[in-house]
Amino acid sequence: MNLDTQSLQPIINFIWTVADDVLINKYLENQYQDVILPMTVLRRLDLALEPTKDKVLKTHNEFKSKMDNLDGLLTSATHGSGLAFYNTSPYTMKMLLDDPKNIDSNFLDYLNGYSANVQDIISKFKFRNQLETLENGGITFSLIEKFCNPKVELSPEKISPMAMGYMFEDLIRRFNEKTNAAAGRHFTPREIIELMTHLVYLPVKDKIQNGTFLVYDPCAGSGAMLTQSKKYATNPDGEIKSKATFHLYGQENTGEMYATCKSDMLLKNEDPEKIKFGSTLSEYGFEPNLKFNFMLTNPPYGTSWKEDLKSLTNSSNKKQDIVDTRFNLKIKNYKGELEEQTLASRSNDGQLMFMLHMLSKMKDPKDGGSRIASVHNGSALFTGDAGSGESGIRQYIIENDLLECIIQLPNDIFYNTGIATYLWVLSNVKQEKRKGKVQLINASSKEFYKKMHKPIGDKSNELTIQHMESIQRLYFDFEENDYSKIFTNEDFGFYQITTHQPEKDENGIIITDKKGNPKSDKELKDSENVPMTKNIQEFFEKEILQYNPDTWYDKKKIKVGYEIPFSKHFYEHRNLRSMEEIASDIIKLEQETDGLLQEIID
Repeated sequence: MNLDTQSLQPIINFIWTVADDVLINKYLENQYQDVILPMTVLRRLDLALEPTKDKVLKTHNEFKSKMDNLDGLLTSATHGSGLAFYNTSPYTMKMLLDDPKNIDSNFLDYLNGYSANVQDIISKFKFRNQLETLENGGITFSLIEKFCNPKVELSPEKISPMAMGYMFEDLIRRFNEKTNAAAGRHFTPREIIELMTHLVYLPVKDKIQNGTFLVYDPCAGSGAMLTQSKKYATNPDGEIKSKATFHLYGQENTGEMYATCKSDMLLKNEDPEKIKFGSTLSEYGFEPNLKFNFMLTNPPYGTSWKEDLKSLTNSSNKKQDIVDTRFNLKIKNYKGELEEQTLASRSNDGQLMFMLHMLSKMKDPKDGGSRIASVHNGSALFTGDAGSGESGIRQYIIENDLLECIIQLPNDIFYNTGIATYLWVLSNVKQEKRKGKVQLINASSKEFYKKMHKPIGDKSNELTIQHMESIQRLYFDFEENDYSKIFTNEDFGFYQITTHQPEKDENGIIITDKKGNPKSDKELKDSENVPMTKNIQEFFEKEILQYNPDTWYDKKKIKVGYEIPFSKHFYEHRNLRSMEEIASDIIKLEQETDGLLQEIID
């Protein structure tokens, strides 16, 4: 079921008033989120701990002088919070309001009382840096009072991790709009997450009823993909009803989002240690040999990974110097021979690097294999000439028969971008009918979305359950129609040849070198892409040589390229309007504006 995002707006709006009512004149606009985001998380944790507060304090006071490590007791259901975290301070947020004079020192005591895993969250928010400003501005009491207002309903029972993720994303979007800052990432709408989880799990529904499975998001954000995917697979009233155990792993390099993600893992009694902080590309947080059954992500696109590149190359910043098994892979040359190459995209867009990272974390097909769903923009489909890193990455994916399907999503479906986006579905355990083939689905037309009553940021379109089911049906039917096309892997490959024509003097005589070979005219040098399904020499003779008999190409410098020209395969020809129609419209416009100029002058 889709999340009713509109119902969350009153809560978000109320939280937003904290800026205007409390922080204004004490903080710059670009600093508001440094207070509002951590306070939202802390209040959520605070509400979760309220029912067991007395029990935790009793256990702590009784055993603190007898044992060095009380974590086990203080998180147990019998003696402690029954959650993966606790707070040994005598205060709750509400109780802090009972002593206004000492609220600053008591608030520090309250923060210090949290368990180590929450201390990490507070640290990543850098929230203690704000305490002096709050105290000097005399606004600590007002701030806490705001967040204890019943209108801010943040308890885990009322607001799910998925809803919490949406709230944070909406707040961050508002902060960015307020300060004209670029978002730097594209938060994933809830319905797109649902579609991704469906396409990842449903094809292997019967194989995941029991056992243990690992789910991973290398760009975890608020963790919504992880929590939602587990909820979908294990929902007793859902489509899968799995009784298997699902472990959630994620990594996030933005402090505030990492803190949000980790806090919701704590609230869901997931292992917070399975959420790592740092850049996935250069500071991967897990054991190199750890593999995952399912991976879902929406990596940043159009975002630089130069700093990662420096780390991976010891600051030399040369892609060819990357020594990392994730990015040094074997692909075929034009002779069909496997050659190891460093596959790296341009330093200003790292989205395909995350794809390679995920491919390196796929389980062996003998162990059940892996399935991946990843959202990308259009450049992942075609950017980069033959021989480039991007082309090589596509080549590796397709040559190894890992790509099942790419779905073009509707425009204006994301909160902070209206560009075209594409959902890639990959697997190393393809069904027999899909082996050697790739399906393209065009779900960008109006049949697959509806207009929202009120846009949220750039998001003005959304998918209903019916729309998702229509897209899924196209995927599972695996048939060709107006919205679904099926290709062989080779259809996306091509050989790039460089063609030459001779230099000629003023008399039209061909200029030759010392060996008598014609010299190439640099002005006439060109390149041709020969479909991989064609013979190079036959193509050259038929398409080039018969029109330019003196042309030749260097057979030792042929490059292999791969691109997925999505739009080309779903292009709809529209006839140009007739001159009569255009003339008629011009006459109508002239009639409508007749006398307008005179009115303006008068």
